[in-house]
Amino acid sequence: MANRTIDSFFKKRRLEPSGSGEIPCPLRDSSPKHQTKKFCRAESLEFDISSIERDPGKRKSIWEYLEHQRDEVRRAYIKFGPYQPKLPIESMVVDKKGRRFLFSWYKLFPDWLEFSPTKNAAFCLPCSLFSKPTDRFGSMAFTTSGFRSWKKVNDGKNYAFLNHIGKDPNSSHKVAMQCYHDLGNSLQHLDKIIEKQNSEQVAKNRLQLQVSIDAAKWCAFQAVAFRVAAVVLDNAPRNASYTSPTIQKEILSIWSIKIQKHIREEINDSKFSILVDEAQDRSKREQMAIVLRFVDKQGYIRERFFDIVHVHETNSLTLKKEICDVLSRHNLSVQNIRGQGYDGATTSQEVIPVEQFFTNLSLLINLVSSSCKRVDQLRVARAARIAELIAIDELETGRGQNQMGTLKRLGTTIWGSHFSSICSLFIEYEDICSVLIDVINYGNTSTQRSEADRVYDFMTSFDFVLVMHMMRDILGFAQVLSQALQCKSQDILNALKLVSVTKDRLQSYRDNGWNELFTNVKTFCDARNIEMPDMNVIYKAGRGRIRKQNDPITMEHHYRIDVFLATVDSQILEMKNRFKEDVIELLILSSTLHPKDNFQAFNIEQICQLANKFYSADFTDQEKLHFRTQLELFQIEFSCNSQLQNLSSLQELCQVLAKTRKSMCYTLIDRLIRLILTLPVSTATIVRAFSAMKII
Repeated sequence: MANRTIDSFFKKRRLEPSGSGEIPCPLRDSSPKHQTKKFCRAESLEFDISSIERDPGKRKSIWEYLEHQRDEVRRAYIKFGPYQPKLPIESMVVDKKGRRFLFSWYKLFPDWLEFSPTKNAAFCLPCSLFSKPTDRFGSMAFTTSGFRSWKKVNDGKNYAFLNHIGKDPNSSHKVAMQCYHDLGNSLQHLDKIIEKQNSEQVAKNRLQLQVSIDAAKWCAFQAVAFRVAAVVLDNAPRNASYTSPTIQKEILSIWSIKIQKHIREEINDSKFSILVDEAQDRSKREQMAIVLRFVDKQGYIRERFFDIVHVHETNSLTLKKEICDVLSRHNLSVQNIRGQGYDGATTSQEVIPVEQFFTNLSLLINLVSSSCKRVDQLRVARAARIAELIAIDELETGRGQNQMGTLKRLGTTIWGSHFSSICSLFIEYEDICSVLIDVINYGNTSTQRSEADRVYDFMTSFDFVLVMHMMRDILGFAQVLSQALQCKSQDILNALKLVSVTKDRLQSYRDNGWNELFTNVKTFCDARNIEMPDMNVIYKAGRGRIRKQNDPITMEHHYRIDVFLATVDSQILEMKNRFKEDVIELLILSSTLHPKDNFQAFNIEQICQLANKFYSADFTDQEKLHFRTQLELFQIEFSCNSQLQNLSSLQELCQVLAKTRKSMCYTLIDRLIRLILTLPVSTATIVRAFSAMKII
């Protein structure tokens, strides 16, 4: 008896878990080492608003959430409102009698009616959030299983939707609607009524909140932690300082929701294009940015940075799923997409020597630019060499010439950054070599000295010099095109000409550029005492690399075929993939509507071909018959209407049609112009968006 505890005098019974957030732990044995608490609290899981499922047929029941999370989930659904997608008619499921859900019902019951495309059923949002499940027949129709008896919708006295609402003022639906509005109206909450303050205190709190918002906004744009300066909020009440990181992140979340809602209202039912790219942020997570391009009611092209999504993989299926989820969350139909743009900077790194070149170039730039001392050494060496060249009359002097520069870093999203880095490397090649020699001899650590020695050896090799000259030529050919495509708005005709010129220059360089390239490389190596390989000896693969050489090849064959032609061919193939024949045809036909030189390129046959071949889904058969008539009338109109003359772009034409209300007369022409303007010819916005991703 001396060893017995008080637990041994009671009979153990099975404890059922309660719904209050506390889970009873089973009683343990009576030994002293197990004398612990009999109840343990369930872990409070943080609710993520972005994980909400809008489709009522797939979303989780409100009663499956923890009790302390339910109001937060309800507020999130109330903020989004009822899910009312408008799907293409041909994709709708009909019953045996040909009946289906009608989108006109949204206007009759805008506050509560929802439709689930997956279950092909109607739901009630307030009842789903507030009505408790019961065993009464039919009570689950608008909450869990969904209503799909379309025959009963217009069945006179048995009108299903009105029966669901009920005539009784205390019907379950009306009670749920009252709870729905009360929870959505924060001013009616109990805590607001209890803590009602006078107007002066409210004004002070709003001022403190405005300061916090401005400070959080500044922190977000400067890529610093969400901490508001203590000096700003010294006199703020303790319950209104808004310094909590959670509160500041919530403020940013509210901004994003409001901005996305505004963009959604701008788009309305217009057609749009998507610009998508992926890159790493500062935390090394893969992020996908989505930019929407559309034409507003006034005829202006808008490119809106819409969302950033974290993706675990960057394959096409994953990106497609994430894009569809984002569009569905904001009631944007995939059927309205009329163009897609996936931006990326290619550097011909499919060829191993080229990949090695850019890897070592990046290491070289980091090694030299990471130290202020080495940057100063590079400037001093550059100044001394300029003075020496001027003294022997090898450099001309004058205003703006012989400026001091720095090594340009390689950018992950800007095409021209690679070309700028190589050009700066050409100018400062000897100065960089002298700085590397100084690091090899007097570096602070053995790691720095070994890295500098490795980079110097590769930098003074024939392979490095050859790839440096070759990539300067190749990227130089594409520089004008890449810079033009990064303009805010690029003309279609100019883009076509630049694409054609760039393709021709690359093909000419492939056919006739090797001899001149080799001569320039040889001259460069001879002037700097870089060892040239014998081009007639047998080429041997590098050490540590398993390669089968069935047929012996010469050094000249390796550098000309495996390096030069392989690199140029990859660039030509990239150009062909980016600008395919059907894309070129689309742009050529689109240029016939261009108003430049008083519609000199206007061609009715080609415009009709454009509408029939590329935009047949946007015009009915009857509209296609009337389209030619509108074009003939429009041809007479622009020849005598001064407002339609002296226009320089399609965007100006679209704006004039909207301003003069001519778009109401030439509706089909205005629709086609807007579809053409939706095409993402320019990549400016997506590049700027990803250049700023490091601060998000």
